Amino acid sequence: MSEASRELRTLRDLMRFAVSRFNEAGVFFGHGSDNAWDEAAYLLLHCLHLPLDRLEPFLDARLTRSERTQCVQLIARRIGERLPAAYLTNEAWLGEYRFYVDRRVIVPRSFIGELLRERLTPWIAEPDEITSVLDLCTGSACLAIIAAHVFPAALVDAVDVSADALAVARRNVTDHALDERVRLIESDLFAGLRGRRYDLIVSNPPYVDAATMATLPAEYRCEPELALASGVDGLDLTRAIIAQARRHLAPHGLLIVEIGHNRDTLEAAFPDLPFTWLETSAGDRYVFLLQHEDLPQ
Repeated sequence: MSEASRELRTLRDLMRFAVSRFNEAGVFFGHGSDNAWDEAAYLLLHCLHLPLDRLEPFLDARLTRSERTQCVQLIARRIGERLPAAYLTNEAWLGEYRFYVDRRVIVPRSFIGELLRERLTPWIAEPDEITSVLDLCTGSACLAIIAAHVFPAALVDAVDVSADALAVARRNVTDHALDERVRLIESDLFAGLRGRRYDLIVSNPPYVDAATMATLPAEYRCEPELALASGVDGLDLTRAIIAQARRHLAPHGLLIVEIGHNRDTLEAAFPDLPFTWLETSAGDRYVFLLQHEDLPQ
């Protein structure tokens, strides 16, 4: 890496170097990018304090010696420590929303985020009539914060069993100036929410099954296991949410849950539930919707 610091001159040089080294090392992607080029562009633009969506104008810009050193060190850490890029930069993005992250929370990447940014059209006809939202397993509070932005009349409860995760969530809530509207609650799912009902409950709970947990790439093993693993078939938390959600939903309320690659397993486990599968950028197998009257008593 010291040779790279001496020999490479432009951002284009560093991009080529980073892509080559990432591919050579077999770096795994999936925390915001899915290929070596996009990962390199993000890390280098962030390191150089350049706009994240403006690579082309800067490709032939010459870098100072200290800038080259910092960039090469960042590339070396991505390879050597196998940390997701978001942990190296302490930020993650869902659309236009930026969140602070570190290893106390999983890297935000929920499909529910894109559905919320569309205000859950057509399932919610009047966004201003949503006055109460619950985000279960909130982690960094990314979904709770997006919900507060897109439903301006809503008070949002953000629940997590992890005090460490809630510390990160607090920072993000404050960064988005939402301390008056987003309430953080340490609770095991609904346990601390007796008597509370919501117009909307969203959750991106742990959903990785035991077999997959045993073979996760190193980058995913950097994330808290508590936020990933959910029993033998990946549905332990989802079962608990379905069993308890009705008593916490308003009569017109909606439950929206992300379940990873578990659609077939979930439908086999609950053959009588009328799941509605919501269309996302990756297809219609990852996020389900149930209405209040659909849920078990």
